[in-house]
Amino acid sequence: MGFGLGPIENSLRYPVVGVEPLDRRFTYKIGNAPIERLATGFGWVEGPVYFGDNGSLLFSDIPNNRIYRWLEADGHLGIFRSPSNYANGHTRDQRGRLVSCEHLRRVTRTELDGRITVLADRYEGKSLSSPNDVIVASDGAVWFTDPGYGIDSDYEGIKQEAELPRAVYRLDSTGSLQVVADDFVRPNGLALSPDESRLYVVDSGITDGGPSHIRVFDVVDGRLRNGAVFADDFAPGFTDGLRIDVHGNVWCSMGWADPAEDGVRCYSAEGALIGKIHLPETCANVCFGGRRKNRLFMAASTSIYAVCLNTTGI
Repeated sequence: MGFGLGPIENSLRYPVVGVEPLDRRFTYKIGNAPIERLATGFGWVEGPVYFGDNGSLLFSDIPNNRIYRWLEADGHLGIFRSPSNYANGHTRDQRGRLVSCEHLRRVTRTELDGRITVLADRYEGKSLSSPNDVIVASDGAVWFTDPGYGIDSDYEGIKQEAELPRAVYRLDSTGSLQVVADDFVRPNGLALSPDESRLYVVDSGITDGGPSHIRVFDVVDGRLRNGAVFADDFAPGFTDGLRIDVHGNVWCSMGWADPAEDGVRCYSAEGALIGKIHLPETCANVCFGGRRKNRLFMAASTSIYAVCLNTTGI
């Protein structure tokens, strides 16, 4: 396990070439901001989430059943939780509490005193499969996906049979859990637009012979309407996780096909591909953080990367 590794090869000379504008609308590259490898040596990293109140990044190493914490001040890396119930995606709620998807069939919240509260583990009396990614809206509703990857084998969880179809769920502030979309092959990463009027959801169903795209929905009274394909130029690879900046741009992971495409893509709010960040590994998920929320953290296969951008995340 390593940390404090510094800039990667495509960032050793300014201006940085690893951040690639494709359109004049991509004004987010900072020429002397290196792409850095912060930590490496993991099995498969996922679910980065930034804690600004203590300057730390939490992320999952799913097959090793751990959550790690990296400190921005000095690059210290330590174990936050082990075992983690094969945790995958994470976010924070309005009170700053950690909300996690665990492949051992539940969504949890870590209280400020360290206690763990189970938010959801069953729907209509049946067990969830392996919750994957999660966001919390301003009204306190928890939106999460359940594509079932954690029960496919004993590598990222425990091999089991699914009791429920793959779906997107919404848990409201009263504790009522509802399926809001059930027509995905593998619903994966998800994110809300800055005004929370739109929900973006990845379908990584190409792993099962299905689509490889991002869909977008209107959010109306906690329900999804007018679903449409937002971006669909990922095959034969696919995207996994995504986050949104203050301008409504969608920053999503990319990998599993051409190594030259490994990294992150940036799509405008209208769905145009306007920029790329190139990494030497397949990327799984991203989040914004740093003191000004202008640092993009990238969970990519065996390593955590970061780069400062001329934009801020929500």
